Amino acid sequence: MSTEYVARALAVYDRSGLTLCSIGSHSALEVAYGARAQGLRNLVVTAKGREQTYARHFAVREDPVPRGCVDEVLQLDAFADILRADVQEKLLDRSVLFVANRSFEVYLRQHHGYDAIEREMLVPFFGNRRLLRAEERGETEVDQYALLRRAGIRHPREYAAADEIDGLVIVKAPHARVSFERAFFLASSPQEYRAAAERLIADGVLTPAALESARIEEYALGPSVNLNFFYSPVLCELELSGTDTRRQTNLEGFRNVPPSAQDALRGVTMRMEEAGHVAATILESMLEGAFEMGERFVAASRELCPPGVIGPFALQCVVAAGPPKELVCYDVSLRIPGSPGTRYTPYSAYRWGRDVSVGERIAMEVVMARDTERLEDVLT
Repeated sequence: MSTEYVARALAVYDRSGLTLCSIGSHSALEVAYGARAQGLRNLVVTAKGREQTYARHFAVREDPVPRGCVDEVLQLDAFADILRADVQEKLLDRSVLFVANRSFEVYLRQHHGYDAIEREMLVPFFGNRRLLRAEERGETEVDQYALLRRAGIRHPREYAAADEIDGLVIVKAPHARVSFERAFFLASSPQEYRAAAERLIADGVLTPAALESARIEEYALGPSVNLNFFYSPVLCELELSGTDTRRQTNLEGFRNVPPSAQDALRGVTMRMEEAGHVAATILESMLEGAFEMGERFVAASRELCPPGVIGPFALQCVVAAGPPKELVCYDVSLRIPGSPGTRYTPYSAYRWGRDVSVGERIAMEVVMARDTERLEDVLT
């Protein structure tokens, strides 16, 4: 079905006026900047009350000096309205290639299932639209854990039940109040698990039903690093776009509390909500292992969900203590990363001779595919 969308759209698209489009959140500015850097147009789809960043603060202006990166804004009442037939027609009229980000999935999933998203988005996706659902745990047989297993990538051990806990674990469950977030807590015994769960249920963070579907897994100790890769179907090569680590509330606050005050935090629930990212390099001696992981993941995705990964994806890892040190993958992102700071690590410059952001790398791939008449290889 996705190949039909691509063929139908490209038959009428103005290939000299291709427009990269994403919804106004997460990494939309990154996509807009990258499109302009490579001579493509861009369009940001915004929701009412969230348009100022794109329509005002970062809008393209020429007088008295050129500035800004957002060419055009399409404002909707809500992000989920993007599936309306009239909105899809507007996007097709602009020769749009859609770049899905995490916010696209999050906001549309509050109103639509993945089947509807895949079926009713008539514009071509840059990347594999079928892999969007694989990022969710348990959404389908081909989820991120199936991909990691097929790729032979080490990931934290899973516990089938709380009574099996015999070391430090992290519990991941759907958040009771924020449907697209997860609630986390740590425990090192069945007793600690039950005490923490009862406290979170009482606080309204968890529900008993959510706890039933929670994943309990080994808490890998070590610094975290996101390996932000880019697989190019045009070049048939895997690249490391950059590396970063997360800033999370209120976890960073816990880390900053002096030991003398830690007793006061015993009743405070730890939160791990995304707050931003920080550029973080890894040792050069670990790069070969990182690339091997990435290449195995690309191969696994091609086997389980053809045509596999196209463009950006990330393996979110912990560097576990050695010797030898080892990368343990605890999460996977199957679309553009949320960190615009990956270009401030040196890896893209080592490859391209200058810093290349993920947004620009997407635009570079589109331009290379267009100019070699291979757009069908990077779109679904």
